[in-house]
Amino acid sequence: MPAKMIWFAGQKPDPAALTQLGAASMPGHIGIEFTEAGDDWLAARMPVDARTHQPFGRLHGGASVALAETVASVGATMTLDPATSVAVGMEINANHIRPVMAGYVTAVATAESIGRTTQVWTIRITDDAGKLVCLSRITLAVIARG
Repeated sequence: MPAKMIWFAGQKPDPAALTQLGAASMPGHIGIEFTEAGDDWLAARMPVDARTHQPFGRLHGGASVALAETVASVGATMTLDPATSVAVGMEINANHIRPVMAGYVTAVATAESIGRTTQVWTIRITDDAGKLVCLSRITLAVIARG
C-alpha cells in the first residue's frame, strides 16, 4: 500500500530550502544537508569529520542525536501550517549501533503518528555502505509559532 502524503498543502519539502533554513544555526555548523523527501519521510546527511567526531575519532553520539532531531523536527514542521505552528522535540532516544570514522551518515525520518498536539517519528541513520549506525525515535510537541 503506498504511503499517504503527509506534507502541508500536499507540497513535498524542497531539500535545498530546508538546508538553507538551518545554514546559520546548529544544522549548518555541523554540516547537515537535506537530500530527499518522500510521501511520509525526509532524509538528510551529515559529514563525519572533526565537527562531528568525539575525541577518539569516531562519530559522536550527540552528533547523531542532533542529526536525528533536526531531520525529524523539520519533517514534522513541514506537515503543519507554517503560519501558525511548529514542531519541537519533547523526548528523543537513540541506540548507537556501530562506529563511523569518516564519510557521511544519512538519516531518514519517517512519521509514525501525526496528531494534533504531538507527533512521533522514527529515524534510521546509516553509513556510506548502508549499514545501520543509529536508530532513534522522537516525540515532538506541536506548538504555536511565535
